[in-house]
Amino acid sequence: MLRGFIKKTDRVIEHISNAFTVLSGVLIVLMAFLASYGVIRRYVFNSPEPYSYEMSMMFLLWTFVLALAYLEKLDSHLRVDFFVALLPKKIRSFILNVIGPLAGLVFCAILTWEGWTVAMYSLETEEKSMSIWAVPLFPVKIVVPIGYGLLCVVLLLKIVQGILKTREE
Repeated sequence: MLRGFIKKTDRVIEHISNAFTVLSGVLIVLMAFLASYGVIRRYVFNSPEPYSYEMSMMFLLWTFVLALAYLEKLDSHLRVDFFVALLPKKIRSFILNVIGPLAGLVFCAILTWEGWTVAMYSLETEEKSMSIWAVPLFPVKIVVPIGYGLLCVVLLLKIVQGILKTREE
């Protein structure tokens, strides 16, 4: 029963993280167009504008945060392989599949909590950017707890799967 629930939850999280990754890719393409537009306006038409730079910075944050859960699902993160390879197989499996994700979960849970606090503060105070454009910052900041929250769910699933895998070995 637990395995069935984990598989269903894993599929749902995979679809959400895939959608966020596609969105991240689209945002990267938009950043390239915005940067090109800003450069052309500044150097060809001698008419600088702040919007392309500010939007690119927002998209850069969103791109990073939204792609994290997908990368974690792929196990596309750094490991200290030379150290881990020296450990016995069962301990190595426990460290990589339980302890590592647990440490990541603690870190990401703090980032999610603090990101939520900062985003809610921006909403309450109607905080705006200090540029000429004066963009409301709540939509920019709320993406951080959303992305890291999804990463927390992915890490939690990895911990449960790691415990089950360690038990089987």
